[in-house]
Amino acid sequence: MRTARLLAASGITAAFVLIAPTFASAASDPPAPEVWSTQLAAPFSLEIDGPRVLVADGGTGVLGQLQPDGAIAPIVTGVDGLSGVAVRGKWLAYTSTHTQMPEFINTASGLNIRTPKGVRIYADTHAWEVAHNPDEVNTYGPQSEDPCVLSVLGPRYEGLIDSHAYSVASWDGKWIVADAGANALFEIDDSGHISTLAVLPPQSAKITEEAVTELGMPECLIGTTYDFEPVPTDVEVGSDGMLYVTTLPGGPESAALGARGALWRVDPATGDAEWLAGGFLGATNLALGKDGQIYVSELFGGKITEVTGAHTTRTYAQLPGVVTVETAPNGTVWAATMGNEEPPAPGTIVSISNGKVTVQANVKH
Repeated sequence: MRTARLLAASGITAAFVLIAPTFASAASDPPAPEVWSTQLAAPFSLEIDGPRVLVADGGTGVLGQLQPDGAIAPIVTGVDGLSGVAVRGKWLAYTSTHTQMPEFINTASGLNIRTPKGVRIYADTHAWEVAHNPDEVNTYGPQSEDPCVLSVLGPRYEGLIDSHAYSVASWDGKWIVADAGANALFEIDDSGHISTLAVLPPQSAKITEEAVTELGMPECLIGTTYDFEPVPTDVEVGSDGMLYVTTLPGGPESAALGARGALWRVDPATGDAEWLAGGFLGATNLALGKDGQIYVSELFGGKITEVTGAHTTRTYAQLPGVVTVETAPNGTVWAATMGNEEPPAPGTIVSISNGKVTVQANVKH
């Protein structure tokens, strides 16, 4: 995803340092979150592997395992742009990205696959994106030929070359990567071979008078529909064989254009994407519960939202700074929050459960 011209025009910058899942009925309010660790910076992803809780901390570059005393025991260190983690038996996979600053251009990105014998295989999603650019089939930008509109927002454009391998899930003996730069899902085998599984569709929004006023933009933009890039942030595998994906809206995450994060269901056989729910403010992650629940973490909304029916949601838990959510087989909901510089606050890992929660202390290397 490239920063939309709409952001530049408004002077706004955003740093995204960023059971088949049928809809379960709404239940009573969950218990308060229990804090397990305050030793995180940017815990972009969690992975629950039995009694093990793994965390990918993009702030420290450490992929580690939560300990009962709150410590994070390192498994892999020094990972540039670490964001996603997944396991399959004794296999481990995690995403990494190198970003050139201050231009904020991703110059390397991919999936790191560690075999049971400890051999690391690298799947280069950046090279795949350069060679194939899957979202070139999409067209983004304003649906207008008005010179005033084009002078502010620029012309329409096809998908640009950009890779940010952000999240990963194990699926059918392979790995699925949600690439937030390529706007696509990649299928990767254990040898590191890549293929494009799906390209997410553009996300359209109409620029309202309120948005123009708030963003300080020319009145000629009122009523213009802008096709934003989809930005996939997480992918999970349902027991129905379908893939569930969250997306950011590829534009302002504020009241200016509304809460436009979305949840999609993707058929891995065809790559077709079906919109399930929207209205999320910073949909950075999702989790599938044991009884059909679907949870979405809203980073800018400061809460975990449960999808309770076709296009309907409810607040599951208020949790400021929540960036990722996962579930354990016993129904425990795990989540992590971002650290904050001002006011200073650490990143955390929390659990939400009606029963006793335990974590495994030893580390598997």
